[in-house]
Amino acid sequence: MLNKSTRLSSTKRLTYLAMFIALSAAGANIKIPSIIGTPAFDSLPAFIAGLVLGPVNGAIVAALGHLLTASTAGFPLSIPIHLLIAVGMAVVVAVFALVSRLTIWGGAVVGILMNGILFPAVFILIPSFGKPFFLAMVIPLLVASVLNIVLAEIVFQPLSRMLSATYVKVRKGAAA
Repeated sequence: MLNKSTRLSSTKRLTYLAMFIALSAAGANIKIPSIIGTPAFDSLPAFIAGLVLGPVNGAIVAALGHLLTASTAGFPLSIPIHLLIAVGMAVVVAVFALVSRLTIWGGAVVGILMNGILFPAVFILIPSFGKPFFLAMVIPLLVASVLNIVLAEIVFQPLSRMLSATYVKVRKGAAA
């Protein structure tokens, strides 16, 4: 049986998770121009959630956020492809959170490379997408990755001082 403090912690975590999902839904409507219309600010709350709540919760927000963004664009690549992208986004945010726990700006570099180049390169292997699709998407995805991740890192610095507990700990005297 859960004690009162554990229940409160679970309630607080669930509340934060719901808030980050809602922010992701709002961010899904702020698009970054591309040929398919799905790069957006939906992942900004997911990256913050990864830093605050940890890799699993950040991954949940990332996957749902991508699906919300894809739905606002009419699932232009098909639902199965967007489900694949949602899983990829979940992995990117989880790895970002794990690396950020060691070095916050190292997490940013890893997240940008994974989200902006490595994961989109998977589409080179998918028939009917290939290298042309990757080349058309790499710049918008890199821009989206840099904006979402750097803003998440910047917002997290003061946020971490206001919250009693976060997954990533900011060292005192660390540059914002």
